[in-house]
Amino acid sequence: MVGYPSRFVSTYCDLKRKLESGVLGDIQTAHAVNIAAGPFFHRGIGIPRPVPEWWFKKELTGGGALMDLGSHMINLTRWYFGEVNKVKAYLGYRFNFDFEDHAICIINFKSGTTAIINVGWFSQKATVGIELFGTVAHASYYRSSSSKVITAIQLLLGRTPKFFIPYLKEVSHFVHCIKEDTQPSSSGEDALKDLEAITEAYKNQICLG
Repeated sequence: MVGYPSRFVSTYCDLKRKLESGVLGDIQTAHAVNIAAGPFFHRGIGIPRPVPEWWFKKELTGGGALMDLGSHMINLTRWYFGEVNKVKAYLGYRFNFDFEDHAICIINFKSGTTAIINVGWFSQKATVGIELFGTVAHASYYRSSSSKVITAIQLLLGRTPKFFIPYLKEVSHFVHCIKEDTQPSSSGEDALKDLEAITEAYKNQICLG
């Protein structure tokens, strides 16, 4: 099993049920966003902690923001729309790394849907979500950032903060699959198809500068 927590976010699951029920009609276009701080996130209280060295080595990461954040959004859209047809990417290098720190990836699916994947490491305020535009209606969901204070209090009280619930469900699903000897929701084959889409995006790239 590969870790794709978006598959365990209740609202994303609700959107998939709406898709399958037909209440949105045919989805013509979709916009998936995952903008965050990437390696520049403040990980300490008081004195900032050093960024792990591996994060800046392309031979270890395989790529930049498209590989890191884009893999999750590509997997989500593949879960919704099925097999990928064509992929193109616009890659940006704001911080002058040898890999992209932001990217816009355009995916055409064999189902007829076109999805725009918008990812980046340039914002301290995270934005993660998806918008679906159908022939009957449209729907969207964006995950809101949890208060660090509220999260800390919930942890101290032994409760599960909202942010961590999808991860808890993901691990529970993994344990269930082992116990029952069943296939997981997000298999290794799924991840391979995501990597194939990302590889095609890197091959069909246009530099944003």
